[in-house]
Amino acid sequence: MNRRTAEDEQQAGVSHVVQIDTPRFVGRAAELTRVVRALVASSALILVEGEAGIGKSRLVRETLAALRTHTAAADDLSAAPTTEPLVAVCPPFREPLTLGPIVDAARQRRSDVSGLGLSALAGTLRPLFPEWGDALPPAPEPLSDPGAARHRLIRALAELLDRLGVSVLVVEDVHWADEATMDFLLFLATRPTQRISLLLTYRAEDLPADSLLPRLSASARQVADSSGGHGNVRVTLGGLEPPEVAQLVSSMLDDELVSPAFAELLHSRTEGVPLALEESVRLLHARSDLVRRDGEWIRRTLDEIDVPPSIRDAVTDRVGRLSAEAQQMLLAAAVLVDAEAEPVLAHVSGLAPPEVGPALREAVLSGLIGEDEAGRIAFRHVLAARAVYHRAAGPDRRAAHRRAAATLEDKRPVPVARLAYHYRAANEMTQWGRYAEQAADLALAAGDHPTAVSLLHELLTEGGLPASDVARIAQKFPLLSVTGYLRRADVVSTLRSVLEDERIQQGDRGRIREQLGRILIHVGEHADGVEQLQRAIPDLADSPSEVARAMATLGGPVGSLWPAAEHRRWIDRAASVAESRLPEAERLVLMIDQITALLDLGEPSGWDLAAAFPAQEATSQGALNLARLSLNTADGAMQWGHYQDARRRLAIAGDVSHRHHYLRLRDMTLVTIAHLDWFTGAWSGLAERARHWVQLDDEPVMQLDSRLVLGLLGAAAGDDPTAEDAVRSVRDESTRRGIADMSMESTGALARLRLAAGDVQEALSLTDDAIEAVLGKEMWLWATETVPVRVAALIAAEHLSEAEEVVAAFARGFADRAIPSTRAALETCRALLAQGRDEHADAAAAWEVAAAAWQALPRPYYALLAREQKSFCLVKAGEGEAALSQWTEVAQGLAVLGAKKDAERVADTLQQHGGEKPGRRRAGRRGYGNHLSPREQEVVELLLSGLTNREIAIALSRSPKTIAAQLNSAMRKHGVTTRTALAVIVAQSRFGAMADTARD
Repeated sequence: MNRRTAEDEQQAGVSHVVQIDTPRFVGRAAELTRVVRALVASSALILVEGEAGIGKSRLVRETLAALRTHTAAADDLSAAPTTEPLVAVCPPFREPLTLGPIVDAARQRRSDVSGLGLSALAGTLRPLFPEWGDALPPAPEPLSDPGAARHRLIRALAELLDRLGVSVLVVEDVHWADEATMDFLLFLATRPTQRISLLLTYRAEDLPADSLLPRLSASARQVADSSGGHGNVRVTLGGLEPPEVAQLVSSMLDDELVSPAFAELLHSRTEGVPLALEESVRLLHARSDLVRRDGEWIRRTLDEIDVPPSIRDAVTDRVGRLSAEAQQMLLAAAVLVDAEAEPVLAHVSGLAPPEVGPALREAVLSGLIGEDEAGRIAFRHVLAARAVYHRAAGPDRRAAHRRAAATLEDKRPVPVARLAYHYRAANEMTQWGRYAEQAADLALAAGDHPTAVSLLHELLTEGGLPASDVARIAQKFPLLSVTGYLRRADVVSTLRSVLEDERIQQGDRGRIREQLGRILIHVGEHADGVEQLQRAIPDLADSPSEVARAMATLGGPVGSLWPAAEHRRWIDRAASVAESRLPEAERLVLMIDQITALLDLGEPSGWDLAAAFPAQEATSQGALNLARLSLNTADGAMQWGHYQDARRRLAIAGDVSHRHHYLRLRDMTLVTIAHLDWFTGAWSGLAERARHWVQLDDEPVMQLDSRLVLGLLGAAAGDDPTAEDAVRSVRDESTRRGIADMSMESTGALARLRLAAGDVQEALSLTDDAIEAVLGKEMWLWATETVPVRVAALIAAEHLSEAEEVVAAFARGFADRAIPSTRAALETCRALLAQGRDEHADAAAAWEVAAAAWQALPRPYYALLAREQKSFCLVKAGEGEAALSQWTEVAQGLAVLGAKKDAERVADTLQQHGGEKPGRRRAGRRGYGNHLSPREQEVVELLLSGLTNREIAIALSRSPKTIAAQLNSAMRKHGVTTRTALAVIVAQSRFGAMADTARD
């Protein structure tokens, strides 16, 4: 093929570029304006999304420069950010560093914190900032709950940023952020006061499936809506258009013209991605393929130029043209990941001192690495760093990691996560184990469970540790993070294999077995888990905390393994150990577990113990205890049928968890409120709320609970063909996991659906195990959802005598217990028996008693279904008119409730017996005149229990404005103007009604 010579090109007026400049900021003016305006106007959350190399970091740099200009020029300085924004970058470590990006940024901002006026809370920061030890307050007492520990650390770090005067926090590459960092950002975004603007960049395609970023965005918008702020600004960066490509390339070539054909070619090969454009131009320059002819820059003919198809290819090609020494310097920068000073880079490169300077200059001139404002050197883009790293030979990479670790060990504070990363990459496993455990400890202290779990998992399964180390590390494994953890089988296998070693010490064996048992129970393998806990207790004589914890776990009815009495014995033993051998803080945590277990067993003593609990919110641990106690006792009250008390307790749990940012507890509270709304007939908007929680893949209990509510709603409405499948899936999964109360409720619901479909045998089969748990093991609380449908199925199968035996055993066992929901279930069973015996008049009366018992809770859906059965009995008793009237009321009630399928069934029955179908209600709300509407009555009920408007709003899942409006309406109807007067007049009217009833 003919080739042009240099002389040919010179004669043709062709010249080559001598120097490539850094490209100007092109094509992002509108995005820059939006971001700057949001930051200047008020606190905001700004999300910058885009693929790798699209220009997110450049937009951030230009934003910060614009803010500096605005601050300098502002007449009203209060309208501008008060300090230089704090910039943090999340590194792509194999294991992320807990809160590392924020900690490193704060450390760069200030070397000494004396004089900042930090509170005692700041003592929590000592593990993160050991170099500030002399200036920080003493470390507070450790907290037993990891979530509380993380929350306290987050609050302390937020206080530090407030004292530093940070008004804008930039965090780049949040797709690599550890969970604790994301929780910290969520905390900042949802604080009602002292809000810091957040500018976050991320790649959507690299966001973990369980990332908190969507929740952060939604929560920030809610806060902004309530406070009048600007809320979210979302900027999605795309590729540059051909004219913008021409501008960018021109800015690299001394602003000379770029031919449209050249710009089109680059655009077609790079899709307008700025980094790809820059690398392509630099590579063309390195190949001498970039020429200037007749006053404009052009490309050679298409058959003479090869624009690289990817950034990696472009970088690999360019690096191959550098000297060996420059390549070593680039490998050092790629291995270090973070920006480092020149001496660190020189040591990691392994170059001789005379070679360092020239190699560094050549590497910088390549445009691949550069200096930041502090003089530290790093790759300009992580994609280029990865290309350099992966083109190097394995031995060269390991040697560089070894030198990096040796250099970083001299740093203070010791960067344990980075050292673990480098020693692992260098295949130095002993040193890796040492630093990985330290990094896991730091993650646990911050409540960053995913990072800790991943590190501890690798230590347990790959570290080749002796039994004593396995025991120590196994105890650190955060149990709440095991759910959904895909590699938990490896951990279980490792613990089992260690237990097979006969040389293991007794105490180590007990600790490993205790943790293994708790893991197994947590993932639903109850029989094996219980066995491990029982075998662990004799080996834990010198560990009262582990003994009490194991006993308390055995005390909860996690499955139908033992009779209730056996669970109660374990609860009593745990309480005895706790009382005599544990400090008060641990006793209180265990006391909540004891209360929860007792209520789950249907033991009234659980309420006495709950009343005696010293609920104090003065400390972080006290607030956590109060939130847990309120939520757990609310769940107990819901199961017992004390629905009004459950709402009151949920309001407290929601308020405390919201104010103290216990986000998971808050979410659990909201899910429980949704379930309570199903029971109480507050179905308006319930399906939408349940669908939201169903999306929480990393929270299986909340997800299953919400899926059950959705299935029950769909079955009642008849508008969801998958409703029964949803209920069945909840039943199967909750049974497998050993979530006993949910398993029982979903089993009963599925059995009712199958019985309604005429499948008597499956209804019986489904309830076989449930009836054994209730009657054989005296788990009376579970009878509410399971025994009535079992009795109905037995009667349908013509096993009336067996049904009578079941009801008699139920009545004997339940005789001395005051559990309203189970009492309503028992009355339902009695009505079923009377109906099965064809005692029509007695059955009608019994169904009315059952309906009244359900309505008293109130559980209106069950009350309406009971009155539907009452009507059948009235017909057979010769009271047709009364039956028609009752069916009419039931059909209307079911329609108002939202149980469309049931309402249509009852309406059809009514018509078949000579009645008229209830007419359709006109659109619009029912008018109540001077009487309180049902929703107003709910608000007034909670007002009488002493709740504030905000607490009532949380309990009823309504906005505070709605609650205020409903209270104002109630006050208007009663002719009063204050909350106190409303409470008094309602209480007096009830007392009067009670007195009239007594006189009658």
